[in-house]
Amino acid sequence: MKLAIVEDDINMRKSLEIALGEYDEFEVVSFKSAKDALKKLDDSIDLIITDINMPQMDGIEFLRELNGKYEALIITGNATLNKAIDSIRLGVKDFLTKPFEIETLVEAIYRAKKEREVLSKSIKKQKINKVAENKSFIATSPALEGALKLVNKAAKTDASILLLGESGVGKELFANYVHNNSPRANAPFVAINMAAIPENLLESELFGYEKGAFTDATEGRAGKFESANGGSIFLDEIGEMPIGLQAKLLRVLQEKEVVRLGSSKPIKIDIRFIAATNADIQKKIKAGEFREDLFFRLQTVPVNIPPLRERVEEIIPLCEWKLEQVDNQYGVGKKTWGEGAKEQLLSYNWPGNIRELLSVVERAAILCEDDTIMPEDLFLSSRESGGKKKIANLEEELIYEALKSSNSDVDEACEILGMKKEVLLSKIKKYNIKL
Repeated sequence: MKLAIVEDDINMRKSLEIALGEYDEFEVVSFKSAKDALKKLDDSIDLIITDINMPQMDGIEFLRELNGKYEALIITGNATLNKAIDSIRLGVKDFLTKPFEIETLVEAIYRAKKEREVLSKSIKKQKINKVAENKSFIATSPALEGALKLVNKAAKTDASILLLGESGVGKELFANYVHNNSPRANAPFVAINMAAIPENLLESELFGYEKGAFTDATEGRAGKFESANGGSIFLDEIGEMPIGLQAKLLRVLQEKEVVRLGSSKPIKIDIRFIAATNADIQKKIKAGEFREDLFFRLQTVPVNIPPLRERVEEIIPLCEWKLEQVDNQYGVGKKTWGEGAKEQLLSYNWPGNIRELLSVVERAAILCEDDTIMPEDLFLSSRESGGKKKIANLEEELIYEALKSSNSDVDEACEILGMKKEVLLSKIKKYNIKL
């Protein structure tokens, strides 16, 4: 199994190389940056292990560039947990918080390998219906009912709705629900994610363009606003919309018309606007990154969607539903919950909310050895904390080995480690290594 490590910290990178290199079944290559990795990755790579906080291009941008081509595993410090949550949205099903046991990392690698093998052998047609496609909620709770009560009132009008809440709480499901319970239910529902489309393409996606508007515009094309005419448009991650486009969106909201790129002719539209964000919009407004007048236009009716930890009554019903869907999709057989599994599901904090819950259940159903899902199949404990044998221990071992191979010559050890002398001396003191 060929592993690619993408980590800018040389100590962490070398530590992982040494630790994983001790396993005969692993072939390890490493890169000091995401941009370096993008230039050299090929089809021989089976799994990527990447940090998030890196210069030039961080791990989230790196994953977006990969666009699902490789299985990936995230390693991150607690300070970047929010970005780790973002990684769930990009299809990464495992992330480890630093520090962690090297054995925990190896277990995660084996899980990824086994899951890939199971999925590749699946011959059943995918009959899975996603929650958003069902246009209804699988489970309910008092907190959810409170949000739905407000949504049901707003849905009957044409008022703009701003859906607020953490990543993974189900904002697109809510947007679908608004549309399907509105007078526009039989008209188009168009969704677009502001964070998923490069800034230079976003304007043409939204407004459309005429033939010759730019180099590759060989024919005219309607944008998302025109496609949604008569129905509803869902602008997800609205907080990530470039400031330059916000003025144009404000004009669409005010004038009810759009102008395609390369044209001066306005096109009248009739659209219900639903937007969503997990960003702190007020903070963005103060920083000059989001227009206050646009914010007021979009949030005629603001709806706060509660996180999953406040909707615990939904957890087990959602898990049961997901187990059934996984069996329909992959033919894994009916699964039951072993002792302690449900308790762990209910006690976990779910920072990635429903998206994370469904991902964890899918993985557990695929990877558990028999028909019973045990707590260890959920792999939740390592998401919250590390273990006894920390990566820091590997750094100490790495320094010790470098000094040993250089006969305690600090200058030579610095060359081996790629470390400045003062840094190495401070670490020798820190770990109490005797020369």
